[in-house]
Amino acid sequence: MSPDALPEIGLGTMGISDPERIASAIEMGYRHLDTAQIYENEEVVGRGIELANVPREGIFIATKVWADSLAHDDVIASTETSLDKLGVEYVDLLYVHRPIEAYDPAETLPAFDALLDQERIQHVGVSNFTSEELDTARDVLDAPIFAHQVEMHPLFQQADLLADGRQHGTNLVAYSPIAQGDVFDLPELSATAEKYDATEAQVALAWLVEKGVVPIPRSQSDDHLRENLRATNLELTSEDVARIESIDREKKLFE
Repeated sequence: MSPDALPEIGLGTMGISDPERIASAIEMGYRHLDTAQIYENEEVVGRGIELANVPREGIFIATKVWADSLAHDDVIASTETSLDKLGVEYVDLLYVHRPIEAYDPAETLPAFDALLDQERIQHVGVSNFTSEELDTARDVLDAPIFAHQVEMHPLFQQADLLADGRQHGTNLVAYSPIAQGDVFDLPELSATAEKYDATEAQVALAWLVEKGVVPIPRSQSDDHLRENLRATNLELTSEDVARIESIDREKKLFE
């Protein structure tokens, strides 16, 4: 698929163990699937893609190399294993999952460039990087950083990384976009949800989309999957956005 712009809302697959759930999401309209080696469900995602009545070329598939496989040769080998599990010849986006453990920019990132040259991946991404780590990665990589995946939601707004992405043309992808359900307890979101006869989750997702961020919510429920996808139909005003950005509480869920 390899688009210049990601679909507005993707599907986070962490914890999904039923390929039918993946197939159902694809058939209801999801075209961006996000998995990772550490989730141990790449085979589930691959089987779901196989079950769905949508050509592989119509689906944007992203996975991530875990921290213990970030030495140069391990990046190559583990990515080949990921491709086998997913049942595909390439992934559209491959991330460095976290810059810890075996991560060494001079060792790790040239392997991503090599996979791109071999057409085993279409885009290079990073996840959970600081601004300084992004600068270093850009200096080392030949390829542009297509996407940076981070925790982002109304209680953790990531203004600095959003500005970085806009400056460098890097897509910001938001995991845990509804703060593991904490958005339902935010009066600023509840007021906006009531205004539009929507849910707080839809408002949180629409807020991210409005900012040009790609949320990847996950759910085990088809009803919630449909509800999340419909958030793209919710058009927030500048006043709505300002109300959410005025939240002065901060809660980071993942270290």
